Amino acid sequence: MKKMLVLALVAMSFASCQQSSSSAADTADSTGTQISSAMAATDAPVMSFETINYDFGKVKEGEKVQYEFKFTNTGKSPLIISDATATCGCTVPEPPKDPIKPGASAVIKVVFDTMGKAGLQDKVVTITSNGNPSINDVHLTGEVVPAS
Repeated sequence: MKKMLVLALVAMSFASCQQSSSSAADTADSTGTQISSAMAATDAPVMSFETINYDFGKVKEGEKVQYEFKFTNTGKSPLIISDATATCGCTVPEPPKDPIKPGASAVIKVVFDTMGKAGLQDKVVTITSNGNPSINDVHLTGEVVPAS
């Protein structure tokens, strides 16, 4: 019984050594071919924003704040935005649906409905893409003054 337990531990140790011996920087593409993540990162699309924070100042409660976050794909392959979500339902992002070619610019339109949102605000929009990094955040900040 002890021999079987020792044999099992040795087999598990050997298996874990085999897995860690492959480079952590290597990944497989959709065809199963090994590619270097360092190479993939240099060819990846990159979202470069003109600004990641828009301060809308003071607005009256009930107004809608709109802003377009402009960005450029400064990477070497097409940028595809898979999702854009906000911290609450009062903020609605509208990302581009088509891929953005390297060197091209686009906008993510964001509309914030201030109804029932009096006080200081920081609305975060999280953008998920095939870029490097794959997640980017932009902010709408300002103060909503109660309607009188």
